[in-house]
Amino acid sequence: MTGETSVKSASATDVSSPSSKSEVKIKSLSKSDDKKNTTTTVTNEREKKKQTFITRTVWTLVMIVFFLVVIAGGHSTIVSLVVVAQLLTFKEVIALTAEPARDKNIPWNKSLNWYFLITTIYYLESDVLVGFFQDYIYSNKFLTVLVTHHTFISYFLYVLGFIFFILTLKKGFYKFQFAQLCITHMTLLIVVFQGHLVMENILTGVFWFFLPVALVIVNDIFAYLCGITFGRTQLIEISPKKTVEGFLGAWIFTMLFAVFFTYVLSMSDFFICPAVNLSTNVYNFPTCDPNPVFVSQLYTVPQNFISRYYEVDIITMKPIYLHSLAYATFASLIAPFGGFFASGLKRAFGIKDFGDTIPGHGGVTDRIDCQFLMGSFSYLYYQTFVSTSNMNIANVLQIAVMNLSEPQILQLIKSLLRYLNGVSWLSDGKLETVLQILDA
Repeated sequence: MTGETSVKSASATDVSSPSSKSEVKIKSLSKSDDKKNTTTTVTNEREKKKQTFITRTVWTLVMIVFFLVVIAGGHSTIVSLVVVAQLLTFKEVIALTAEPARDKNIPWNKSLNWYFLITTIYYLESDVLVGFFQDYIYSNKFLTVLVTHHTFISYFLYVLGFIFFILTLKKGFYKFQFAQLCITHMTLLIVVFQGHLVMENILTGVFWFFLPVALVIVNDIFAYLCGITFGRTQLIEISPKKTVEGFLGAWIFTMLFAVFFTYVLSMSDFFICPAVNLSTNVYNFPTCDPNPVFVSQLYTVPQNFISRYYEVDIITMKPIYLHSLAYATFASLIAPFGGFFASGLKRAFGIKDFGDTIPGHGGVTDRIDCQFLMGSFSYLYYQTFVSTSNMNIANVLQIAVMNLSEPQILQLIKSLLRYLNGVSWLSDGKLETVLQILDA
């Protein structure tokens, strides 16, 4: 009994001893510190997300205002914006492979990439822009040669780049260098070529640039809003945050916006008229005969629809509204895959963003990854279903200069003068005077 009592007494003494109390206190303090650290971490995360949201929102507004200013500046500023976007996107994508090339001490890798870029831009954009500077170009012999023979010159420049690439091949790095060449050409195809088609859209009319760009932006916004509101089903593995509900919900809202925005833009000649020069802006622009898609037309309502839902058998509507729905559908269902492609590329290289050009948004590529795909669709859709004629003064002049000799061009001018005289636009006296001057 005594032994048991002494053990109990000792046990009681151990529990109430100062050292035991210290251990309990230390454990209590440790738990308290863990709670404080957890609270601090959560607070920091919230503050970080809040700061990121503010930065992203502010720069979104800045970009919207900047974009509207560019649009108001007219064709020249919009074309300049596309060129800058091409250059920055190319720079960001090529930068993914520039660092490994530097590490492997491969000479001229970066310079060769930019050489191919300049050659491609020269080949694609000469035909587009020459018509706006024809008086200056065709009065200069050197520029005339660059324009009239630009296809052959472009090919020769490309071949020189090809030869130079072969000469820079370094033993032990052949596979890497050929992979670099493939990446460069893929970037030229996806970025520069499609950027060229976007430029064609701009010169066709600001409408054919502004509407597609706006639809992609609106679709992206509503995909986010619909996704966080009722998104449940994951859409694609490469972008885990994208949901089927957000994808389809954004399609509906984008179509509604397309009709409204088309109504707004189609009221101004600034948006629907093709470019006649590069000095036009929102305050100074010519009028034109609008493309028939902007003119109201009569449509017959199907008989079944009339008997059930409608009492009128004919409605009046501008065809452009139907075209805008086709644009909205592509912007909603197909263009986002340009973004998914960019996401896959970033994951392949283990990066979060293509750059840090735009605070809170990453690089330029992160913001326009869907726009190039949308731009190429817009061009092909317009040429297939909307365009009434691809012939204009610039095209005729270029064809004449490139394919006719000087005596043939002179004969063409005389024939045109006689035609103008035949339709009573040019009097007989003036015709004879002009012909005498040409024959002198």
